[in-house]
Amino acid sequence: MTVVRLTRMGRKKKPFYRIVVTDSRKKRDGGWIESIGHYNPLSDPEIVKFDEERLNYWKSVGAKLSDRVKRITGSK
Repeated sequence: MTVVRLTRMGRKKKPFYRIVVTDSRKKRDGGWIESIGHYNPLSDPEIVKFDEERLNYWKSVGAKLSDRVKRITGSK
C-alpha cells in the first residue's frame, strides 16, 4: 500500500522532516516515490510547506496519510 508520511532529515537533536509518498513496507528513512513537501518543527512558528495538488492526487489514487501528516496538513 502507498502511504504519505514523514521521513527524518537533519542532524542529531535538530530534526527536519520531508513529507514523502512511499510504500508502507519501506523503513521510515528508506526510499520514497515522491517528495511533496517539508516540515520543520523547531522553527517558531513551525514551518509546513507542501504541494496540496500532489497531496490530493495521491489521496485520490488510494494513498493513506499517516496520523502526523493528517495533523500537520489539516487533511481528513
